[in-house]
Amino acid sequence: MSQDPASSDRGYHRPVLVDEVVQLLTPVIPGVVVDATFGGGGHSHRLLNEFGEDVTVIAVDRDPDALRNARGMGLTVVQGNFGELAEVVAPMTERPISAVLFDFGVSSHQLDEPERGFSYRHDGPLDMRMGPDAARTAADIVNEWPEADLTGIIRRFGEEPMAPRIARAIVVGRPYESTRQVAAVIAEALPAARRRAGHPARRTFQAIRIAVNNELDAVASGLDQALEMIQPSGRVIAISYHSLEDRIVKRRFAQGARGCVCPPDLPVCGCGRAAELRVLTRKPIRPTADEITRNNRARSAMLRAVEKVAS
Repeated sequence: MSQDPASSDRGYHRPVLVDEVVQLLTPVIPGVVVDATFGGGGHSHRLLNEFGEDVTVIAVDRDPDALRNARGMGLTVVQGNFGELAEVVAPMTERPISAVLFDFGVSSHQLDEPERGFSYRHDGPLDMRMGPDAARTAADIVNEWPEADLTGIIRRFGEEPMAPRIARAIVVGRPYESTRQVAAVIAEALPAARRRAGHPARRTFQAIRIAVNNELDAVASGLDQALEMIQPSGRVIAISYHSLEDRIVKRRFAQGARGCVCPPDLPVCGCGRAAELRVLTRKPIRPTADEITRNNRARSAMLRAVEKVAS
């Protein structure tokens, strides 16, 4: 395997499941691959190293910091939200799209830069925007949203069983200026046992981040557009990091792979439905123990892939 400069993160982000991505995309190369969540560019860089001129990579990211990291990599770069993928990619090429890769969630760079406001471990402004297109900041949510709305997103997007308790504490403690202030209020609101079982603010910060960036709607929309834009025999790969993302991916892929829905006792198909997809991963591919040792943030990654069936 060739040395990949991106494996050292370029000070930005270490990609996950890179070997598995390359293996899944090899059958569609030569071709055009859309890296819909460019991040630190690790997946794109490996594809360019592996396939050279046989692959054309279009790198998409809503974060200007990520795209500045793409300089000199020899790919086509465009700033945009993967939830608007078709609109973003259309002006970049007239060639058929062979594959689309999604690596959802927040990047290591975004977590490690306190001024981005994503981390509950570092003090920073209440921002959490993945790009300037986000309509709100974390400050807007924690300082202005009604208690009922806070409870709803913390319960739904954070899967936090103590959402009402946390939302009440946040409202009582307003206003806030920094991530450390909010994290401290969340920790104080929870029982001591919860404070010992991982950071108590993790689920709530995840929920606020998802709400700021409208992430789950973007996942659903981006998948639909990717499946529409790829050519027959093209592939879509999606890497998720929590059950909310993975559930959307799993259901959309299963829906596309479903053929005839007629009752089994009907002698002839009457629905005319044919599968549009072939699922390539019966269960999600997860990182090896060795990869998790090298990159602990890979531990929750789940990769699913499908191939578009020729009509």
